[in-house]
Amino acid sequence: MRLNSLSFKEGGHCILTFEKPEGWLRATWTGYVDTEEAMQGATNYLNQVGPFHCLYLLNDNVALRGPWFDSTRWLECAWLPQAQRLGLRYVAHVVQADTHIDIMTLKYPQHHIVDALELQLFHDVAMAEEWLRSCQQPVSQPAFQAN
Repeated sequence: MRLNSLSFKEGGHCILTFEKPEGWLRATWTGYVDTEEAMQGATNYLNQVGPFHCLYLLNDNVALRGPWFDSTRWLECAWLPQAQRLGLRYVAHVVQADTHIDIMTLKYPQHHIVDALELQLFHDVAMAEEWLRSCQQPVSQPAFQAN
């Protein structure tokens, strides 16, 4: 279900959808997006997700061009605390296909935990989806054994 779509001045887009069967939100970024537009798209996420209280976000940058975010400071200090208050706990971040890197890969290792949020970086959308599915599986508890 499409929640929102933003179009930017140089042809970039950010489409936010709630994928009910999968139980996650997906932000799909395409075209050229500068830092200011990326902040606008990220803020849009915060404004749209309130009613969903969704634990999972697939942030798809495969078709993105441009700098996206040139600093993680705003993400860490402004966006992340708000996203966590809204319930976000797992982020599958798929990097740009043209460079296979972005500020997230330069700042964080492949798998990173920030407070109560898990961030996993991917080069492939299918692998990101699989990781989010695995996060939804209940953790098996060892059987209690009495002595």
